[in-house]
Amino acid sequence: MTWLADLLVPRLEKYRSTNNVPEIFLPESEEDLIWVLKKLPEDILKSSDRDRIMTAMSFSSMKVRGIMLPREKITFVHVNDFMGPLTLDKLYKSGFSHFPVLNTKGGVAGVIHTNSLNSLEIKDTDRAASFLDENVYYMRENYTLTQAMSAFLRTNSYFFMVVNTDGKITGLLTLKMLIEKLLGDLPEDNFSSDEDIMSVAKR
Repeated sequence: MTWLADLLVPRLEKYRSTNNVPEIFLPESEEDLIWVLKKLPEDILKSSDRDRIMTAMSFSSMKVRGIMLPREKITFVHVNDFMGPLTLDKLYKSGFSHFPVLNTKGGVAGVIHTNSLNSLEIKDTDRAASFLDENVYYMRENYTLTQAMSAFLRTNSYFFMVVNTDGKITGLLTLKMLIEKLLGDLPEDNFSSDEDIMSVAKR
C-alpha cells in the first residue's frame, strides 16, 4: 500500500494546511481508509481517482462474473455462416474485435479476429470456418480478477470464454475489459504501428 500512501499523504497535507485541520487522521483499517477516501473533497482527490483506488483495493476479491460480458450479450458466429456484408456489418457494429464461433454441436470451435476480416479478397460465399482461430482459452466465472489477470499473462491471450463449474459458457472476458476495470476507460487510439521504431518516434 506504499503507492497509496505516496498518493494520499501530499494531498492530505494540502487539505490540512488549507482547512486548519490540527492533525492528519491516519486510517488503521480498510474501513477507515474508505471513509477517508469518501470524505476527501473533489479538489483534493478526483472522483475518478477515488474510484480507481477503491477498485485496486478490492481487485483481488472481485469475481470475473461481475465484469464479464454475459452470454446473452455475446455476438456469436456459426462455422457455416457466410461472411457476407450482413454478417460483417453485425460484427463491426458490436464494437468487439474477437468473436466466438460455434460448431454444429453448439460448442465453441474457435475465435474469429476482425483483423482477419480486413482483406478485400473475402467473398460472400466464404464461410466463418475459413477464418477460424482454433486457439480458445477458458476461465471460470468465480475466478478473482487477480487470477484472471494471471491467466491473461500466462497464455498471452486477449480473449477468454467464461464458464461455470459445470463447464457451461456463461460469458466472455477480454483483456481490455479487465484493464478498464482497474484503470478506468482507456482512450481511443487508432495508432497501429507500435512495431515500427520511426513511426513511434515521430508520433
